[in-house]
Amino acid sequence: MRAAIYRKYRGPINIESLPDPEPAPDGVVLRVRANGICRSDWHGWVGHDPDIVLPHVPGHEIAGVVEEVGRDVRRWKRGDRVSVPFIAGCGRCRPCRAGDQQVCDRQFQPGFHGWGGFAERVGLRHADLTLAALPDEVGFVEAASLGCRFATSFRAVQAQGRVTGGDWVAVHGCGGVGLAAVMIASALGANVVAVDIRRGALRMAREVGAAAVVDASTSADAVEEVRDATGGGAHTSIDALGHPDTCFNSVACLRKRGRHVQVGLMTGDHRNARVPMDRVIAWELEMVGSHGLQAHEYDRILRMVASGSVDPARLVTRTVTLREGIDVLTGMDDYNVLGVVVIDRFGETD
Repeated sequence: MRAAIYRKYRGPINIESLPDPEPAPDGVVLRVRANGICRSDWHGWVGHDPDIVLPHVPGHEIAGVVEEVGRDVRRWKRGDRVSVPFIAGCGRCRPCRAGDQQVCDRQFQPGFHGWGGFAERVGLRHADLTLAALPDEVGFVEAASLGCRFATSFRAVQAQGRVTGGDWVAVHGCGGVGLAAVMIASALGANVVAVDIRRGALRMAREVGAAAVVDASTSADAVEEVRDATGGGAHTSIDALGHPDTCFNSVACLRKRGRHVQVGLMTGDHRNARVPMDRVIAWELEMVGSHGLQAHEYDRILRMVASGSVDPARLVTRTVTLREGIDVLTGMDDYNVLGVVVIDRFGETD
């Protein structure tokens, strides 16, 4: 198969002919039809993820067709169309038995714990528990964002943020995760303030439902602008980027008894970000993390997609070839990617 592979952190990513994967007894092999390019892949490439074993094929926002099935798999057959949650739970640990596969003790993440979707084929573990059937009306390109960014945002907004109609929600960082959070919160009836340093990202946030935007690159005080726009502070604030500044601002812009949701990865030098803990205590603020979404919750997202209340395809700004996807990934140093970019062509002549 053709795949993009790197052999050292921040090293070149080359397209090579690699052996086809074999299905694990509990797994499947997918023909990859689309793979989103996520900032988490960039974190892996620069060396922020200790679970990655080199050489490595990145990619965890995968949608495709089942080609081969392991001997112990019961739910899936050749030809099934699936979306792939980026966390595969083992099904046996205590969190999995409680229905919380997104924090499985022995989780498998394609593109991190094993080779991922920057390839024509990918092998996936724990298939009966962790794949999500893809309705015919949902295309592979839009489904690619469901495996990570859209699903992650859904849990961050709905489950961890507990957003309801009429709430004010602040979203800090309007990349793929942030724009999905804007769209989902708006669909739930919330009023959203989007914060970013890029005019193009803020324009997209308006287009997918933001009631107000704050340009943090020109604002004298982005926190106060959010508090003014929300009439005293957000009920729920989401750091969708993962940076010390956006984390701090997300907590600081809350109203009393508000909720901060950390969904953007905080790795490397950013893992110990400062927060205004005095305000957390005095105002009884909540701080929670959000990490992926269980496969059994995907039906709720897919129903929203089918009903038209949310449209992941609106977040896709570009589709690219596998070779072009390498340039997108390695170019994420400067955070200039708008929306979601998806690889949908993997062949040598594409």
